[in-house]
Amino acid sequence: MIGISKLLIDKKEPSDELRYGKDGSATPAARNRPIVVYNCLQRCNLHCMHCYAQATLKESEDTLSTAEAKAMIDSCAAFGCPVMLFSGGEPMLRQDLFELIHHASGRGMRTTVSTNGTLISRDLARELAGCNMGYVGVSLDGMEATHDRFRRVKGAWQDALQGLENCKAEGLRTGLRITLTNQNFEEVPQIFELLAEAEIPRLCLYHLVYSGRGSEIREAELTPEQTRQTMEVIIEKTLELHARGLDKEILTVDNHADGPFLWLWARKNRPELADRILMMIRANRAMSTGQGIASVSWNGDVLPDQFWREKVLGNIREQSFEEIWMDRENGFLENLRRREELVKGKCSRCRFLETCRGGFRARAEAVYDDIWAEDPACYLTEEEISGELNT
Repeated sequence: MIGISKLLIDKKEPSDELRYGKDGSATPAARNRPIVVYNCLQRCNLHCMHCYAQATLKESEDTLSTAEAKAMIDSCAAFGCPVMLFSGGEPMLRQDLFELIHHASGRGMRTTVSTNGTLISRDLARELAGCNMGYVGVSLDGMEATHDRFRRVKGAWQDALQGLENCKAEGLRTGLRITLTNQNFEEVPQIFELLAEAEIPRLCLYHLVYSGRGSEIREAELTPEQTRQTMEVIIEKTLELHARGLDKEILTVDNHADGPFLWLWARKNRPELADRILMMIRANRAMSTGQGIASVSWNGDVLPDQFWREKVLGNIREQSFEEIWMDRENGFLENLRRREELVKGKCSRCRFLETCRGGFRARAEAVYDDIWAEDPACYLTEEEISGELNT
C-alpha cells in the first residue's frame, strides 16, 4: 500500500508502524512477520467480474473448520503476524466469523474485514463492533450503475452503502475499496465526493491484478496514460479534501510505481515535500509479496499473497505458519525475498528498484509467463526510471 495522504500531508494513521516502523526500527514486514489475508471461505452472494478468489455460490467442502481456523490463527499469532484480514468470498457468510475475530483479537492481532457490505445489517454491525474490530473495508467499484454491473447484482451499490452506514452507526472504523479499471476510473472524483458527503474516513484504490476472474478482464486495465491521469486526480482530490478540513486516509494498492510517481510529482509541484516522500517510500519497501503480505486460503493453503493462488507454499493443516513461512529450502520463497537481484527488463534498470522492488510478480507471470519479467502495469517512462536517485 502507498499512503497518498500520509506522503502528502503526513496524516498519522493506526497502520503507520506497520508500513514505516516504530522509532526508526524495522517494520514487521522487514522481519518477515506479514499481514495475513485469511480468505476464510470461497462462498459469496455476488459474482464480481474481477474476483481474484473466483468465489462461488456454494462453499468449498475442504474449508477449515472452526477448530482448524482457530489453530491457524494461533499459529500466525505465535509467529508475530500483526494483522489478520478476514476476506472471502464474502466473510459475512461464515457462521463462526465473529468467534474467529474474537479469537484473533484475543491473541493480540489487529483484525479487519474486507466485505462487499451487502449483508451487514445493524445487528451484524453491532456484533462486529463487539469483536474489537479494527476496520471494516467495503468494496465499491464506482457509482451505482457501474458498481451493480461489476457485481452482477442490481441493488448491490445501495446495499453496500447501507451496510457501511450500519457499521458507522455502531462506531466501527470504515472505508471504501475500489479496483480501478477503464470502466470506472472517470468516476474517481465522484467517489472522493461520496467520501466527503457520507463522512467515510478512508479510501483504498486498487490497481487491477490479473488473477482469478480478474485475469479474464485484462482488457479493462488502464493504459499508462490513464493511470497517470488517475494518479494526478487522486493527488489533487486528496489535497482538496485536506484544504476543506477533511483529512481522509487515501491509499493506493498493488502498484508500487505509485510511490515514485508521487515523488516525481512532488519534485515538480511541491519540492518541499520531496525529501520526506522519498524517505517514506524507502521505508515502506518491505510491504511485498512473500514478505510483508501472506494469505491463508479457505482450505488452509498458505500463499505468498492473496492473488497468487496457484503458488502454494504449504498447508496449515500439516505445518505451522512459521515452518511454512521460514522454510529456507523453499527456493521460490527465498527468491521472492531477493527479487531485486532477479527481475528483468525495465524493472532491472530502474532507479526506483529499491523502493518498488520490481512491482507485482503475479502480473509479470500472467503476461509474460515469467515471474521475473518487468511488471506490465508500470506506467513510469524510460526517462523517469533512468538516472541517479537523488533529491
